[in-house]
Amino acid sequence: MLVTTLFALWGFANDVTNPLVAVFKDVFVIDNAQSTWVQMAFYGGYATMALPAAIFIRKFSYKSGIIVGLLLYATGALLSVPAAAGANFNLFIIALYILTFGLAFLETTANPYILSMGPAETSTRRLNLAQAFNPVGSLTGMFIAGTVILSTIQVEDFKNDVNGFQAELRPAAVEKHEHKILPFLKAKDRERTNDPNVKTYVTNLGPDAQNVASTALQDFKDGKIATFQGKTHSELQKQDLKTVSMPYMVIGFIVIGVMVVFILTKMPDTSPSGDEHDLHFGRTVGRLLKNPRYVGGVIAQTFYVGAQIMCWTFIIQYAENALGIDKATAQNHNILAMVIFLCSRFICTFFLKYISPGRLLMVLSLGGFVCTLGAIHLEGMSGLYSLIAVSACMSLMFPTIYGLALDGVGEDAKLGSAGLIFAIVGGAFMPRLQGQILDLDSFMGTTATRGSFYLPALCFVVIAIYGIVCWNRREVSSPESKLA
Repeated sequence: MLVTTLFALWGFANDVTNPLVAVFKDVFVIDNAQSTWVQMAFYGGYATMALPAAIFIRKFSYKSGIIVGLLLYATGALLSVPAAAGANFNLFIIALYILTFGLAFLETTANPYILSMGPAETSTRRLNLAQAFNPVGSLTGMFIAGTVILSTIQVEDFKNDVNGFQAELRPAAVEKHEHKILPFLKAKDRERTNDPNVKTYVTNLGPDAQNVASTALQDFKDGKIATFQGKTHSELQKQDLKTVSMPYMVIGFIVIGVMVVFILTKMPDTSPSGDEHDLHFGRTVGRLLKNPRYVGGVIAQTFYVGAQIMCWTFIIQYAENALGIDKATAQNHNILAMVIFLCSRFICTFFLKYISPGRLLMVLSLGGFVCTLGAIHLEGMSGLYSLIAVSACMSLMFPTIYGLALDGVGEDAKLGSAGLIFAIVGGAFMPRLQGQILDLDSFMGTTATRGSFYLPALCFVVIAIYGIVCWNRREVSSPESKLA
C-alpha cells in the first residue's frame, strides 16, 4: 500500500506538467517547438537516470532507490521557485530535468518491487492494480493545473482582450482569416478586461493582419504595448510564473514528508533467492538483449509513451486551434480524458482475468488507432471527443507492456526495468516532432493541428504488432494449445 502511493505521486507530476507546454508558449512568447523543451526535459530525465537507478537498486535495495527518488523529486520541484522569481525558462527546464531524475528512480524501483510482491502468475494483474492509482494522482495534477494555473494566468486575459477587440473592431478581417487568426474569436461573449492600450493597438492594425494575439504578445514583450492592466510584460510574466511554481512548491514539501515515512518504515526484502546484490552488468544485459519479448517491449513502450504524451499534451492546442476553446476549458476536456482513462484501467484489469495480456493489448491498440483517425478526420466536437476516447484505449498499455516484457526474466528484472523506464524517452522527442508539425499551416492534406495526430496513430500500429506477437506466442506455448 505504501509503495502504491508512489504511483499517484509521479502521476501528479506528469499531469501538472503537461499543460506547461501551452502555458510557457504564451508566457515566454516562444513557438510550439520551443515550448516542447518542457517535455524533452521532463521525459529526457527518465532516459538519463533509468540505467543509473537500476544499477543503484541492484547494488543496494528497493527501499534505498525509493528514498533517493523522493529526494530528487523534491529538489526539482522546489527549484521551480527561484526559476519563477527570475523568470528563467532555462532554470525551469533544469528543475523539471532533476525532478524526473527522481521519477526515474521511483518508477524503476516501484514497478519491479510490486511485481515481486506475490506469486509470479498474478504479477501483471498486481502491477495493473497498483498502476490504477497512477491516474488518481494524474487527475489531481490536472485539476490543479486547470484551477490554479490555466484559469488564473494573466496572459490568457491579455489574449482574450486582444481577440475580443479584434472581433469587435475588425469583423471583416476576423471572418476572412478566422481559421488562422487565433482561438477565442468564436467566444465573442467571453468577458475581457477592456484595457485601453490593447484597444489602441488592435485599432491601429491593418485590415489583413493575421495571428493577432501572437503578434500582440511579442509586441507587448518588446514594449510596443506599454502596460496591460497597469503591469509591464515583465511584471505580468513574473506573476504568472509565480502561479505556475506554487503547485510544485507544495508537492515538494509533501514528497519530503513521504520520504520521511519511508525512511522510518521497515520494508520487505523481495530480492530473488541467492541475490547478494552483485551486478554482473554485462551478463544481465546480454540475457535481456537475447530475449525478443523484452526487446520488443522496450520498443513498444517507447511508442506508447510517445503516443500518450502527444495525445494528452496537445489536446489543449487541438481544442484551441481547431475549435476556438480557451485553455482552461480545454483542460476540463483533458480531465474528462483522464477520468475515462482511470475507469477504463479498472475495467480492463478485470478483463485480464479472462483475456490474455497480449490479446487485450492488441485490441486496445487498434481501438486507439481508430479513435486517433477520428480526431484527424471528424469535424467539430466529434473530433475532440474521438481524441478524448483515445484515453480509454491507452489505459492499460503501459503496465501490460511492462509485465509482458519482464515475464520470466527473474533476477534480471531490476536492470530490465531500466530499459522500460528508459523507453519513456519516447515522450521527449515525439512531442517535439508534433510541435514542429503544429507550427506548419497544413500536414498530409489536413490542418497542421489535426494532421499532427498521424504520429500517435502510427505509434498505436507498432503497439498492436507487439500485442499480436505476444498473444500468438502465448497461444503456441500454452498447455491448452499443445494439448489441441
